[in-house]
Amino acid sequence: MPRTARLDIPDVLQHVMARGIEGTDIFRDKKDRQAFLNRLSDLVTKGNVQLLAWCLMPNHFHLLLRTHGMSLATMMRRLMTGYAVWHNRRHERKGHLFQNRYKSIVVEEDPYFLELVRYIHLNPVRAKILDNIPELDRFPYTGHSVLMGHHKFKGQDIEWVLGAFGRRMGSARKRYREFLEAGFHQGAREDHRGGGLIRSAGGRDQLALRSREEWEKGDERILGRGDFVEEILKGRKPPQEKRKSDVAGILDEVAREWKVTSEQVLSRSRARKISQARRTFFLLAHEEGGESITELGRLCGVTHSAVKQAMEKAKLEKAG
Repeated sequence: MPRTARLDIPDVLQHVMARGIEGTDIFRDKKDRQAFLNRLSDLVTKGNVQLLAWCLMPNHFHLLLRTHGMSLATMMRRLMTGYAVWHNRRHERKGHLFQNRYKSIVVEEDPYFLELVRYIHLNPVRAKILDNIPELDRFPYTGHSVLMGHHKFKGQDIEWVLGAFGRRMGSARKRYREFLEAGFHQGAREDHRGGGLIRSAGGRDQLALRSREEWEKGDERILGRGDFVEEILKGRKPPQEKRKSDVAGILDEVAREWKVTSEQVLSRSRARKISQARRTFFLLAHEEGGESITELGRLCGVTHSAVKQAMEKAKLEKAG
């Protein structure tokens, strides 16, 4: 059966995984892990790749990233081939180290970005390598410890992730850790492990509840809603520049309507009129401008959940 072509699309979020052949450990000790991380850091920084989350397990690894300059195929070939040659020479072994090709899933940013950051970083806890979150805080082989400030990793974009939880680093770290801890007992989630209609729907049980009219386009290489899948399959990149223009126009319109400034709308003021204007802006920017909840939170320095709560309140105000 022919292999399905990968979707190597720049500027789009991708969840990348690779395993050792026949379950072989690809990282035997600290020296192996550090050699892999050095190579990854070098490729990310020189190739203009945005690395958002990562995790090294004994027999596999996870990366959450966006490519800008270097293609994903080029990056992964250099990363995996270079490391395999080094690893085999060091351990005096021959043959393939990795099982087949790497697996990559194109991801719709809303609502999967933060969920995947959490899912990837909790891998050592789910696998019983670590017992609890405090141990994970200082575990040097996931991006979580970098986000918490206990380790450094050149090339990891910690500002992008923590920016979804607030503008101030200290409070953003606290909120991020609370978010991570809330997923401690979730276990292995089918809807986050790969692409396709079943996982995008939230698992087989959720898909079974849908009527035929609710079925959407699905693809095993994509984690997202039907309209996102269709856009990706047409080879279309996220319309980022258009989105920025649309959102800016919506912001100006909301500010004029509520007789406040754009700066006040984007502030964290709790004044009644400004809060109502901000909720209206969130709802319109998301539904009409297509902006992600994560980006709206980053724009205003509030959490992902705060934006969602504000949008729900705006819908109730609109209905009333």
